[in-house]
Amino acid sequence: MTTTEINETRLEELMGQLVGHMTGAALCFGIWLGDELGLYRELDAGGPARAADLATRTGCHERLVREWLDGQTAGGLVHRDPADDTYSLTPEAAAALADDESPAFVARAMNAVAAVFIDMPKVADAFRGDGGLSWGDHHPCLFSGTEWFFRTGYRAELPNWIDGLDGVADILARGGRVADVGCGHGASVIVLAQTYPAASITGFDFHGPSVETARERAAEAGVSDRTTFEVADATSYPGTFDLICFFDCLHDMGDPVGIARYAREHLNEDGTVMLVEPFALDGRDQNIADNPLSAMLYTVSSAVCTPNSLSQDVGLGLGAQAGEARLTEVLAEAGLHRVRRVAQTPLNLILEAKP
Repeated sequence: MTTTEINETRLEELMGQLVGHMTGAALCFGIWLGDELGLYRELDAGGPARAADLATRTGCHERLVREWLDGQTAGGLVHRDPADDTYSLTPEAAAALADDESPAFVARAMNAVAAVFIDMPKVADAFRGDGGLSWGDHHPCLFSGTEWFFRTGYRAELPNWIDGLDGVADILARGGRVADVGCGHGASVIVLAQTYPAASITGFDFHGPSVETARERAAEAGVSDRTTFEVADATSYPGTFDLICFFDCLHDMGDPVGIARYAREHLNEDGTVMLVEPFALDGRDQNIADNPLSAMLYTVSSAVCTPNSLSQDVGLGLGAQAGEARLTEVLAEAGLHRVRRVAQTPLNLILEAKP
């Protein structure tokens, strides 16, 4: 192709897009750094500050803090008052970047973005090889980032999702048994235990370090008395349960049909499976065109979710953008024929499944 064949207007538009993507990636790094250093928290707690003051309060280098602040200001995340050269956070920015109890908090989720970059050589090897890359072989930033990517939504929405399930809230209020399969760092287990103190919640995960972290998180939250965490894969955990949950993990697994079938076999009478999956529209064309999260989730799926599935037995490679229709097919093939959508958020689809 020669330069005369290039549409200069389209090229200029594309270059604008690429610069925007590069800017976004750089700001994601800046958000990750700001959270790690406590810059947002101190700026929120102490109010408007000059760069030198914020550097002193956080024990950081003044020149670097000023450069970071100017980048954050240029990106629209931090406000600068040129009259006195002070920086501050709006209430909205504080909710998203400084307050880790806020339902909008997203700063710590940038660990997951960092992990994808850190692990790029491993991902490239998977692309060139058999496609497999196990979850546990990723950088630890992925585990922390995934916890915080979903944690705030679980805190805000999970009790409402349970209320939408047929009769489950009443069972848990009386002291039912719950299995959280693929529990990771235990964010969903903790919300369940806090919401239903009479229930017994067990988290299972095949990744030992995540199970250890989940136990620590439960102790910090004061729910260790009614939670248990065990290392087990999704077709080896013992017991029967009133509710078996899969929070944003079934698509990562090699044999989702077999795993859902195993869950069906470990339900108590009239038990329920709750499947929480990343939001996607049915049909790739529509999902690509109309789902604002699809670009991010397809990309992350190609680096994390699908390689993990391909590293396991069966290796179905469902992917993080399966959509409700495909998920319903998986559940039906496993013998869970009564499936309905309980709720949806911009981030998640929530399905109830029963035999």
